[in-house]
Amino acid sequence: MAASPWRVRARGSSLVRVVARGTSLGAWLRLISLADLQKAREGASKLRFRRDLVLELRIDERNNLVHQAVHIVDLPSTPTLPLPPLTLFLSLHHAQPPRPPSPPPFNPLPLSPLRHPRLPRLRYPHNPLPTVPPHQHRPPTPDYYSAVSFLKTLALPLGLRHQTLEFAPNKPLLLLSWPGLRPSLPSLLLNSHLDSVPAEPSKWSHPPFSAHLHPSSGHISARGAQDDKSISLQYLEAIKTLIHANYTPIRTVHVSYVPDEEIGGLDGMGKFVKSSVFKELNVGFVLDEGQASVGGMPGHGSRMYDGSAMENLMKSVEVMSKFRENQFDVVKAGLAANSEVISVNPVYLKAGIPSPTGFVMNMQPSEAEAGFDVRLPPTADPDLLKKKIADEWVPATRNMTFKITEKGPLRDYMGRPLMTPTNDSNPWWSVFKQAVEEAGGKLSKPEILSSTTDTRYLRQTGIPALGFSPMKNTPILLHDHNEFLKDTVYLEGIKVYVSVIKALCSFEGQTSV
Repeated sequence: MAASPWRVRARGSSLVRVVARGTSLGAWLRLISLADLQKAREGASKLRFRRDLVLELRIDERNNLVHQAVHIVDLPSTPTLPLPPLTLFLSLHHAQPPRPPSPPPFNPLPLSPLRHPRLPRLRYPHNPLPTVPPHQHRPPTPDYYSAVSFLKTLALPLGLRHQTLEFAPNKPLLLLSWPGLRPSLPSLLLNSHLDSVPAEPSKWSHPPFSAHLHPSSGHISARGAQDDKSISLQYLEAIKTLIHANYTPIRTVHVSYVPDEEIGGLDGMGKFVKSSVFKELNVGFVLDEGQASVGGMPGHGSRMYDGSAMENLMKSVEVMSKFRENQFDVVKAGLAANSEVISVNPVYLKAGIPSPTGFVMNMQPSEAEAGFDVRLPPTADPDLLKKKIADEWVPATRNMTFKITEKGPLRDYMGRPLMTPTNDSNPWWSVFKQAVEEAGGKLSKPEILSSTTDTRYLRQTGIPALGFSPMKNTPILLHDHNEFLKDTVYLEGIKVYVSVIKALCSFEGQTSV
């Protein structure tokens, strides 16, 4: 299919108004709108256009931007700040069907209500349709290619080197590199993931992929606002700030955008760390996603299922529920964080004999089954827990059996616990902590993230890694409805990353942990 030309026109304070027809444009218009006009707007006296501007775009059959030209008449004249592309990124989903029945609607984002001139470009393009992982109502593989193409359009003007790697079909991984003055030193790797989890639009106050900006609160509501499209762009915005300040890193900095993190990362980071390309990077330290912070006690509730096969199962459920309640008591007393105790969460119960109208009510089922999500902190002994399961939770005396369906490694290749020290014994930690404080930030007590991230693959190789997301005073809404990030928090996070990246890649001391 030959590439097709498109014309787009904007006037006044609108982002972009489409004057073209076609189905292959979609959210690329919002993606390109103000971001690529910013250079032409240097010296502008106001934040609005006085005359028309026309973008000529050429998009190939895979929605990749292959050509663009900007024509602007009578531009205003005072410099404005660059426009980060987060809202564009957030407005694009990541599970693209073979061909949508019609182009997605285009709703211009007004400039005037925004409180900061960098925010109109807060939409990060991860392509016109959802980049969510496989789901029963979605295609089997997200479309990552347009996300990778867009990220390249941000990286190329900065002079960053780029590689697109593919360790599994239709799952590209983008690797950006900023060469340092001493490439022999272990490098710094900044990691984030391309995919996001599905969203239920009916349970959101605004469409989850619209990147809706609330003018009064500054909240940007979108799936991925916290997990983790914000840090994906904060990395690039921070690097751009340093490059424009004529800073050159001592260590080489790499930025990786990996697929499939939300479904385990086996085809993404799992295969990347085993590749020859990764070994050549000589990674010394890694930053990945963390989570937002909120004041007060943890807000997790405990759902208990209170109390033949059913009777035996319910006895086990009761014992496990008591253990779970004891663990939560430790958290509620402030003696430990959620991630520092053994979490036991019931996820399913299966029993009963089905009938056309439901279940047979006058027969006892011969089998009953329950599933639990059990997570151990690195400080817990898995053998002791397994013994507790066999002796107390699921004893053979009640004619019960159990199966552990998924187990992760507990130590790295040298037999060390899969933990990165967060004290002065780790020189990377000291540099990182000081850099955050110099940027005006304040670190809360380090915690073990209760969910898994791709850093586990890196720690297994012996590389120290920290999860960090600069989202202060933000409720934790990862994977939740109405996920949002405040505009000022996003912009402050860029400043923090400028300080952190500069400090880590300038560090020349002893880096062994």
